Amino acid sequence: MADFFERHTMVKTSAAAWPAVMARHPELAERVIVEGWARAGRPLIVRRPGCSDPAGTIPLGLPLPPSHGKRRIAVALDPGEIIEQKRPPLLADAAASAPSAWQDTIDRLLGLYPETRTFGSLAWQHLTGLPYLSDQSDLDLLWPALAPEQASTLPFEIAGIAHLAPMRLDGEIICAAGGVQWRELTGANADEVLVKRHSGVHSMTRAAFLAGRTP
Repeated sequence: MADFFERHTMVKTSAAAWPAVMARHPELAERVIVEGWARAGRPLIVRRPGCSDPAGTIPLGLPLPPSHGKRRIAVALDPGEIIEQKRPPLLADAAASAPSAWQDTIDRLLGLYPETRTFGSLAWQHLTGLPYLSDQSDLDLLWPALAPEQASTLPFEIAGIAHLAPMRLDGEIICAAGGVQWRELTGANADEVLVKRHSGVHSMTRAAFLAGRTP
């Protein structure tokens, strides 16, 4: 069942189910912001499974804002406890929550690829209304499945934007095999890149990844 929830998927659990999650993690229930997370309608994000995650559950992350220690909390839910799943927000939708100094860079990114999505601090501030962004924040992005021709040129076009950006541009280009950090794809075709997917991390050549091959 967990295979149907890709990395970076945003999910919500019902307010009625959340007390059971807190009962499994009493150390988290002491934090008011965590205890009331589902009741406030806030999402969690699908992460790669860890050794301590029970079989058959969905591994999820809950990154707290800097004012609450910027801790990354890991929980796992039964599939039946999830009432909604969505892809990370479009950068175009989250842009209104970004600092004014970021707007020119965001406009250039959207001009390059309008379907760009975001999953880091900007996404969490946009989705929760809580203050996640700081002067040190990166802009974390996802470029979903592309045609091989566009996937081959996109990393170099991103690099041109990143060179002038007031923040660090981070994130992954997504092809059939999984996601690769965009900077790794500015190497030669023979260079091996690390491909991340829900089941783990593996390596393949840049050329094979961009051609849409799978492991």
